[in-house]
Amino acid sequence: MKTKKPWYSYLWIWSIVYFALGFFNILFAWLGMIDFLLPLALAIFGGNKFFCNHLCGRGQLFALLGGKLHCSRGRATPRWLASKWFRYGFLIFFLAMFANMVFQTYLVFAGAASLREAIKLFWTIRVPWGWTYTAGTVPAWVAQFSFGFYGLMLTSLLLGLIVMVLYRPRTWCAFCPMGTMTQSICKLRNRGN
Repeated sequence: MKTKKPWYSYLWIWSIVYFALGFFNILFAWLGMIDFLLPLALAIFGGNKFFCNHLCGRGQLFALLGGKLHCSRGRATPRWLASKWFRYGFLIFFLAMFANMVFQTYLVFAGAASLREAIKLFWTIRVPWGWTYTAGTVPAWVAQFSFGFYGLMLTSLLLGLIVMVLYRPRTWCAFCPMGTMTQSICKLRNRGN
């Protein structure tokens, strides 16, 4: 008899919906904050990586594409990608890029810079994305955060897809910044137990 899958095993759909919504209206990028705040909250209050193990739609999407749909070469993840120095180095780099994005948002908020209706792929390639926003809909800083955050999320998705194709389906999970942060939080939280 086939066992019914839990509701959260379909969260890969959330990843597709999120990126599709951001393609048509950049303001939906704010929904991605759920994927930033929920894992941290679960790690802080639950002391575990429940989000990574069960709720991460991106990891599920990579497993589906790479595993069931055979879009992965299935090769072993190189040790250096899962090494402590690479994971924490990538986390620091990722947080620096996030901080830069927040700073750019602040500059628009303060009136020192104007809204840039573009996203940056791989933190360097500027891609016009203006069709996704109607000027004046929200304050310019809200839109600026949306463009920056969507670019960050899309870049991490593309990196995950690249390593999924080259190696095992969930290779991204070996160095995912959220996974590294939640793992660190869990270690600190559970140290006293």
